[in-house]
Amino acid sequence: MTTVDDMDYKFRTARPEDTEAIEALDGSFTTHTIFHVAITENGFALQEIPVDPPLHKVFPAENTDDADAPMIEGDPNRRTFVAVGIDGSLAGFATVSYASWNRRLVIEDIEVAPEHRGQGVGRALIGHAGKFARESGAGHIWLEVTNINAPAIHAYKRMGFTFCGLDTTLYYGTPSSDEHALYMSMPCP
Repeated sequence: MTTVDDMDYKFRTARPEDTEAIEALDGSFTTHTIFHVAITENGFALQEIPVDPPLHKVFPAENTDDADAPMIEGDPNRRTFVAVGIDGSLAGFATVSYASWNRRLVIEDIEVAPEHRGQGVGRALIGHAGKFARESGAGHIWLEVTNINAPAIHAYKRMGFTFCGLDTTLYYGTPSSDEHALYMSMPCP
């Protein structure tokens, strides 16, 4: 497997000229398993189950307002980091925000282009988020992921994230109504 250390990627804070590429990045995924959520008397349980045929998820275009747009410049508590391939194309990005009241760095969005997955780009983007978290005084890093995105869940677990919560209603009224939001966190590295 080729890794970021073996490849030529440039990691930097996003610039205004990156906006179009960030918005156009293919964040879809295909999975052969999902995490089934069972609500129990004392919380919830997860069981990874196979799906046949494999599930392919394409996220709908978001109708974003400025608060949800990738951070290019301005707010000192928010950043978007980008990974640029040797050909100059956007390989991935991560948008993060820091909340001082609970010392939490939130991964608001992270996407890696399909042709760059499995090469350490996501891990490197989380590393840049971790550096920003330390500089900001964060105690932990937190994210939300749908229960059907098993590839992302496995990647996050390999990076040190653990499950810390569930929201069964977050996606109500959306095309993802049958999915559940899983929350994962890790101590700030």
